[in-house]
Amino acid sequence: MRCMDEQSTFMPDLTIGYGLFLVVWGIAVSILSASDSITSYFPSILGVPLAVSGWLAKSNPEKRKFWMHIAVIFGLFCALGGTRFFMVMGDGLDYASGSMLMLFVSGLVYTNLCVRSFIQARKASE
Repeated sequence: MRCMDEQSTFMPDLTIGYGLFLVVWGIAVSILSASDSITSYFPSILGVPLAVSGWLAKSNPEKRKFWMHIAVIFGLFCALGGTRFFMVMGDGLDYASGSMLMLFVSGLVYTNLCVRSFIQARKASE
């Protein structure tokens, strides 16, 4: 079983990692696809505030709840942004649709983990 401090930094650490993953993904896909569209950087654009809010949640324990609520909003934006995949999936899987699918799946997983963490924190405080 993890100690309390490890439990309290797991979600901020996960948020930082997820945000950095999105930043790298957006840059890599944009370079690999030779895209000149700003939309190819959409994962990176969402990843920056995720990583920053995770870092702020970790570095400011008294404001952790606030920053993690901000982070889950961006996680939800990832999932919602990825729903565009279902509009273009008939065209086949390419860099753009692959990014949309990644955003949808990872955004759903991340948001689900955040909600579960919020519920667990609420129960622990009662």
